[in-house]
Amino acid sequence: MRGSRWLLVLVLLAGQRILASGQDAKEIVSQAVQTELTASRDDHTAWLYYEVDRKPGNTLVQWVAETHHGNVRRVLRQNGRSLSLAAQRAIMDRFVNDPELRAKQRKAGQHDDEQAAEMLSLLPNAFLWTIAEKDSLNTILDFRPDPDFHSPDWESRVFAAMEGTMVVANNQHRIVSLKGRLIHNVKFFFGLLGDLQAGGTFDVERRETGNSVWQITETHVHIQGYALLFKNISEDEDDVLSDFKQLPTGLTLEQAEQLLMEQTENPQ
Repeated sequence: MRGSRWLLVLVLLAGQRILASGQDAKEIVSQAVQTELTASRDDHTAWLYYEVDRKPGNTLVQWVAETHHGNVRRVLRQNGRSLSLAAQRAIMDRFVNDPELRAKQRKAGQHDDEQAAEMLSLLPNAFLWTIAEKDSLNTILDFRPDPDFHSPDWESRVFAAMEGTMVVANNQHRIVSLKGRLIHNVKFFFGLLGDLQAGGTFDVERRETGNSVWQITETHVHIQGYALLFKNISEDEDDVLSDFKQLPTGLTLEQAEQLLMEQTENPQ
């Protein structure tokens, strides 16, 4: 009888520890999300970086220079074919001298930022979070869909099909990586607007490139299916950014173009 009482107490204590762990995990996620949203709002830095973006039928190798007037891209190679210096300049000149192209890029960027902020803010409540591992540097959290979460829009319905892990840097409360996979199919409007198949994976890696400035350095998305709702997101893409250099504020488009032409074609 006494053994049964002890067993009951141990089970209850274990349950309390699990609940406490879940609560702590959600607090960690909430704090990281708030930190990222605040940083995104307050960060006005501009960067130059080298990008290798691989998509089926469209692989780009390029240097990118961010300015407050738009991002200038020096395309070095496309689908394995090297572009001449004249062709590289022509692409940049067309962007620099065409306000409609810049407006289109700015509008797409604003839409992406708004959508990313909306999705990010849903993370704490869309999933059930548990701490998988913790050391002096990082906390690794596992997530799975919360059955009580009600998606506010079509896009966030994907949350109900994902599970994975997130790594948070303890000292700055920044998201280091987010990895997941689709655990069941996702259909939009009976499959007419989209049909994402179970088993697809995604992996987003980030690192600190400057003083408390974090950037996405790798994005790997491999999902079978299609989604008309996510026209700006490829379902099969490996995008790697490197060689970050912070740019001075107030850089003009012409100065950015000249700076890009000074970069080596193979920095690695």
